[in-house]
Amino acid sequence: MSRVGRKPIPIPDKTKITYKDRVVTVQAAKGSLTRTVHPAVDLKIEDGVIKVILVKKDRNSRALQGLTRSLVANMVTGVNKGFERVLEINGIGYRAILSGNRIELNLGYSNPVNFDLPEGVAATVDKRNNITLGGIDKELLGQTAAAIRRLRPPERYKGKGIKYAEEHIQRKAGKAGVKEV
Repeated sequence: MSRVGRKPIPIPDKTKITYKDRVVTVQAAKGSLTRTVHPAVDLKIEDGVIKVILVKKDRNSRALQGLTRSLVANMVTGVNKGFERVLEINGIGYRAILSGNRIELNLGYSNPVNFDLPEGVAATVDKRNNITLGGIDKELLGQTAAAIRRLRPPERYKGKGIKYAEEHIQRKAGKAGVKEV
């Protein structure tokens, strides 16, 4: 039974929410987000909260109720506070340079890798090895961070590569250098 889907989503002040023809639009100070709602669930907006209602009561609909509630809650949080993701670059000579809407990454390849940021994602580079991504759409932000990480995933022996700031890389021991007798 979905407990997440039953929780109401509080609507902050100065946030405008419209729901018409299975399309929910959330507008606030940081911008506007739009999403289509699955036909198995419905939204009910009343008394400063949003509730996700089941249209039919089966297992798939209950799963979609929790998913829809999470997506709409992320939309409300995104347009009010925004989201942020931090990536760290580890390795000798590895660095990032931000120029406009493009990040130039030197990752140990023969040529630098240019990564164009999608519309709605902003970036800052600190000390040439920390990339901070920000935006109002949590899904797009996560996909962008994953695409940047995929350019040079961290390796387990020296820890070189791009990793999330909160990610822990479990290091492996190299060759032990066993002596023969």
